[in-house]
Amino acid sequence: MFSSSTKDKKSTSPATLLNNPSDKEGTQTTVIAKGTVIEGKFACADNVRLDGAIHGEVNVDKRLVLGDGSYVKGNIHARDAAIKGRIQGDIFIKEALHLLESAVIEGNITAKTMIVEEGARYNGSCKIGETAAAAKN
Repeated sequence: MFSSSTKDKKSTSPATLLNNPSDKEGTQTTVIAKGTVIEGKFACADNVRLDGAIHGEVNVDKRLVLGDGSYVKGNIHARDAAIKGRIQGDIFIKEALHLLESAVIEGNITAKTMIVEEGARYNGSCKIGETAAAAKN
């Protein structure tokens, strides 16, 4: 009797990026909880949700999500990233980088595409585009 012609649409809002970093491939998400500190090189083949801190290089094959209060001191390499935390180091993103309102970046950025929300800050050079992302990745 009551039918709807609207279909569910996948949301790409910032809240969705931060709360559900899974992708179409059904991969798992590694969660690094608040209060956790990792010293040294960190690498993961799947998605990563960081609410703690990493002091060292970060390599994520899929999506990296940094929540409020998260911190990375070192260079970051990932396919996609949504950032609300703080980074001291260079960022190399193969596809899309999303800097949310509380993001603070102290380093250079290289990405294919980038969205910067009001309030996000970065101090360093910024290279955006297909050729820039391909050259660094």
